[in-house]
Amino acid sequence: MKKLFLSLILVSSLTIVNAQTETEKSTESSFNKWSVEVNGGINRSSRPFTTGYFAATPSFFNVDLGVRHMFNSKFGVKTDIGFYRMQSHKHSLPFTTEYSRANLQGVLNFGRIMNFEEFTKSFNILFHTGIGYYQFRTKDTQLTDSGANFIVGITGQIKLSNRIAFTTDLTSTTNTFQDFSFDGKTNIESTRRGFEGGIFSATVGLTFYLGKNAQHADWYFEANKNNEEIEKLQKKVVDLETLMNDTDKDGVADYLDTEPNTMAGVAVNAKGVAIDKNNNSVPDEIESYMSKTYGDGKDKAYVADNNLVKNFINEQYISVYFDYNKSVPTNVSTEGIDFILTYLRNNPNATVDIIGHADELGKSAYNDKLSTARSTSVKNVLLEAKIAESRLNIIPAGEDNSVDKNSELARKLVRRVTFKVK
Repeated sequence: MKKLFLSLILVSSLTIVNAQTETEKSTESSFNKWSVEVNGGINRSSRPFTTGYFAATPSFFNVDLGVRHMFNSKFGVKTDIGFYRMQSHKHSLPFTTEYSRANLQGVLNFGRIMNFEEFTKSFNILFHTGIGYYQFRTKDTQLTDSGANFIVGITGQIKLSNRIAFTTDLTSTTNTFQDFSFDGKTNIESTRRGFEGGIFSATVGLTFYLGKNAQHADWYFEANKNNEEIEKLQKKVVDLETLMNDTDKDGVADYLDTEPNTMAGVAVNAKGVAIDKNNNSVPDEIESYMSKTYGDGKDKAYVADNNLVKNFINEQYISVYFDYNKSVPTNVSTEGIDFILTYLRNNPNATVDIIGHADELGKSAYNDKLSTARSTSVKNVLLEAKIAESRLNIIPAGEDNSVDKNSELARKLVRRVTFKVK
């Protein structure tokens, strides 16, 4: 018995050493390491007893509570406590003894070592062994005994989910240097003291896995890691494909395009921004086209494509901008009004909606009035340019919430008047 005890102690020590070695070799974990174990069941104490006393087979009840930490998917440690009640057999002299223990144990994940995942991913086996402290107390004699103990066991696991496993456990506990028999009636002779007390227990329970990762070390195997790597690579491919999209078909990928809605066919720079050398908010190609089409009329080689220009205006490529809390257009923005004026003069049957906008700063009611004032200001310029009032329709759109209200630059983009020609 002594040789067996020393051998198991050695195995337990080697388990912990190996676990620490594996930990040093392991990289960042992709699995959870902590778990809580709750078990309950029966026990059978085999020795020592006074003549005429022996325990029921089995005795009810015992409860085990434990916390386990896995260094990696194969080795770990756990600390646990157990409470047993030993009861006399119906043919024994009566006694009741309450036994408690606390142990530190090494844990071997047999399923991962033996590659159970090759044939099952829902069943597993753990071996555990260690040393600890025990104390028992007899009910009738009020006698108390305590000392060190040695424990070894095997745990079967059935995976219910990534967070819970159903467990069954068989454990053998051996007390060292026990002074009294379990019934409390006999003081064990010194020549017999040593590895004397023996208890077997069988329990069922649940293991609860803790942590943010999907898998616990009990169920983690290399294929999981490979699958995770494949998923990461697939995501990178999808992200790259998304980055290379060119939504506005201007030849510049979306991830480089700072103007993602450039009008189709317009020349852009390396950042996807329509070329506008005079900074009047009108792409140079459109401006050149308008100049040729609506110029002095001498060059008949150019014919007005009203649909192109109409769409250009209605898609809000022509805007008139305003400073904060102002209803007078900025100096640069007057060129946008000139563009609309030229279109209306060359299309005498066309009418236009003048749509005013404001940013989200301030009260909504005030911003509604401000958007109206901005529309009116642009309308008055067109009226002074001899455009009939019947062709001009004011639409106050109020607050534009399409941009981040906390961004000063973004707010500049929505303090404007846009147009819709009909």
